Amino acid sequence: MTGTILITGASSGIGQATAEYFAEQGWTVGALARRAEPLEEMAAKNDLIIPLPADVSDPDAVDKAFATFVEKAGRLDVLFNNAGMFGVAELIDDVPLDVWNNVVNVNLHGMFLCARAAFGLMRKQDPRGGRIINNGSISAHVPRPNSVCYTTTKHAITGMTKALSLDGRDLDIGCGQIDIGNARTPMVAAQHERAIAAGTKPDPSMDVSNVTDAIWFMATRDLEANVQFMTVMAREMPYIGRG
Repeated sequence: MTGTILITGASSGIGQATAEYFAEQGWTVGALARRAEPLEEMAAKNDLIIPLPADVSDPDAVDKAFATFVEKAGRLDVLFNNAGMFGVAELIDDVPLDVWNNVVNVNLHGMFLCARAAFGLMRKQDPRGGRIINNGSISAHVPRPNSVCYTTTKHAITGMTKALSLDGRDLDIGCGQIDIGNARTPMVAAQHERAIAAGTKPDPSMDVSNVTDAIWFMATRDLEANVQFMTVMAREMPYIGRG
């Protein structure tokens, strides 16, 4: 099975791993992120990857990137709405307002803009329909300490997922959410190294291939089926009962 997928936050981490994986399977991949250079490097390795440098919080840039992708790929089958940021690990009264605004702009405003663009394309294209996969987090259900910015936006994404799933029901548009716990991306690996250097135990993690396999499963269901919510996480993470 092949298709087309646009992935936000595709220049690193889970977004990059997913973009490269889908391209290896023969899918046409729109790789969207702010930094153009890593996107161009990915495209140089696989010509099925279309670099789409854009800021997800910029409405005009988002609309232009989606239009460019459809012009080159023909249609949009799947959006992996992935771009996000954490902010700072502080109690709420120590969170600078500019940090709060930045997190909301990327994690909520940006995901809304990308879902909006995808939904509009999917209900007008022929054949109609498609799938939106939102990257939530286990913090969309159970927060970490000192994570008020990130946790608030990820709870909002769960509401967005449910609303789009309902609104897309009669338009052949499915929407689901994947909640991920500590895939070993370069960022997580760096955190582990810092923890070890500080003499503390690193958080449990898992190979990022567990995430790309999960997203592949969600993306490749027939449109008569939808994976509404999926949680994939390191087995030893203190998720159940951590609250």
